[in-house]
Amino acid sequence: MKMLFLAILMALSVGCKSTEQASPNPDFLSGSISAKQLIKGYPQFRAAYEQYQPTSAEITAIKSLSGKSLLVLFGTWCHDSEREVPRLLKLIDLSGVELKSLSLHGINYNKQEPSNLHRQYGLMFSPTIILLQGEVELGRVVEKPMTSLGEDLASFVSE
Repeated sequence: MKMLFLAILMALSVGCKSTEQASPNPDFLSGSISAKQLIKGYPQFRAAYEQYQPTSAEITAIKSLSGKSLLVLFGTWCHDSEREVPRLLKLIDLSGVELKSLSLHGINYNKQEPSNLHRQYGLMFSPTIILLQGEVELGRVVEKPMTSLGEDLASFVSE
C-alpha cells in the first residue's frame, strides 16, 4: 500500500513539474524596460551590477560612445544577459558617457520582442548589444565580448 501511495505521489509531482515548465514565467520580461527598472526589479541583474568592477581601460573606452545609441535585446531568463547587461549598465554609469539613447528590450524564450525589433535587427542570440549612429549600425556584441564589453563597443567607433 505504501508503495502504491508513493508511486501516485511521484506521478502527481512529475505532472506538476511539467505543467510548471510549460507555462511562461510571469517574471520574464518581454518588451521595453528602463535600466533603473531592470536593476530594481530583477535581483540577479542587481547582484551582477553591484559585483562588477570594470577596469579603467573599459571605463575610458566606453566614453568613445558619446552621442551614439545602444539597443540591447536580452532575456531575463538568459545567463549571458544576466552577466553582460548589468556590466554594460555599470560601465555607462561609471563613465558618465552621454549616449544619444539607451534602449533595453526583453525577449521571450523564442527570442521575440513585442515591437518586432528581433526581426528588424535579425536577432539570433541573447544578449545582442547594437551600437547605432542614427539608423546606421556600427557594430554589435553578441552573447559575450571578445576582449571586454567597453573595448569591443569602442572598437566599432574607431573602425
